[in-house]
Amino acid sequence: MSKTSEFAARAFAVMLCAWAADGKADAVTDWDVRSGTIVAESGLGTPPAIRVLALAHTAVYEAVNTITGRYPGARHPLRGPQDASVEAAVAAAHRATLMKLMPARQASIDAAYQSAFAALAAGPARDAGVAIGERAAAAVLASRGDDVLTPEAYRPHTTVGVYVPTASPAVPHWGRRKPWLMANASHFRPGPPPSLSGDAWARDYEEVRVLGARSSERRSAEQTAIARFWEYSLPPIYHGVVRSVATLPGREITRNARLYAAVTQAMDDAMIGVFDAKYHYNFWRPVTAIRNGDLDGHDATERDASWAPLADVPMHPEYPSAHSILAAAVGTVLRAEIGAGPTPMLGTASPTAKGAARHWTSIDDFVREVSDARIYEGIHFRTSTEVGVEMGERIGALAVVRYLALPRASVGPAVTVRGR
Repeated sequence: MSKTSEFAARAFAVMLCAWAADGKADAVTDWDVRSGTIVAESGLGTPPAIRVLALAHTAVYEAVNTITGRYPGARHPLRGPQDASVEAAVAAAHRATLMKLMPARQASIDAAYQSAFAALAAGPARDAGVAIGERAAAAVLASRGDDVLTPEAYRPHTTVGVYVPTASPAVPHWGRRKPWLMANASHFRPGPPPSLSGDAWARDYEEVRVLGARSSERRSAEQTAIARFWEYSLPPIYHGVVRSVATLPGREITRNARLYAAVTQAMDDAMIGVFDAKYHYNFWRPVTAIRNGDLDGHDATERDASWAPLADVPMHPEYPSAHSILAAAVGTVLRAEIGAGPTPMLGTASPTAKGAARHWTSIDDFVREVSDARIYEGIHFRTSTEVGVEMGERIGALAVVRYLALPRASVGPAVTVRGR
């Protein structure tokens, strides 16, 4: 990653901490920002970055819960003294996980670790915390650390002798990974995208053609700002929303560790499920469809030979929307965590919006904005975002059942998942 990009990642971390400064941070939320920054600086794409943080936060939860004993049902039973330092365990779990998965970032990882470690009082409690954190990371990595399959050589669709773009698409193998929560990658695989002969297709086509064009005169300044904000897709932009809840007054550190484990596993499964569906259906992006509007057989889809989207087009198939599935998965977990009480002010910042922050007073508004942004950017059709949301809600509900339904924590009302 360039020095400019690294600076942007660090500046983003500062911005996330600044707008949430009134909240109550702890070792879990602080290390989430540290690790998120390191991952953002590493140059990993969004799916691999999400995987790294899911592994790290799972290790953190196992370590913290070993010490506090707040929740039953540990997936990786460990032993350790209850007077061990929770803060040391969190730091050690993050360091061990990141060092294993991103050895090239050793300097940044060690710098973050030493900074946190120096603030802890030396003694048996700190040493015991480190040992528990390292054992938790080792256990999680032993069970999950090698779950990324070696990518197969991607075979482009072509006719013999005819040129096709030679850049490889993003993570075509991701849908073959082992999920955390789903039974398998196709657990929530949706039905096919709209038929090109139907009304839904014509509606989707026209909406993105008008609102998502680079030169659109119908897209408002606010809609353009939303599009630019959500061009960023790395985990910190979603973790900022989680931080809105995790830093509320009265939060307990084990509960935060559990929340981040639930959210990050849901996000990782969302990526597994969405890329399974993407490469199963291999549906075209708006720019391809609109420049070939005369070939889809629908009288209502007007071809525009020079149409271009506002945002750069991701290097993977269109259906379903990955951003939408992520937002819905995160939102579903947060809705259960908040429970019946009022929704706090949610917010996060984005480096693609020059560090600006956006805020929402409801989870539905947050999820809806993420989906709308994909239309305004010109890279997704409406149906794709709707299906992505439905998938994300179902995956998030699995995380709620596994983690937030544990005793000694209020999960509020039952999670409602809209059917298709």
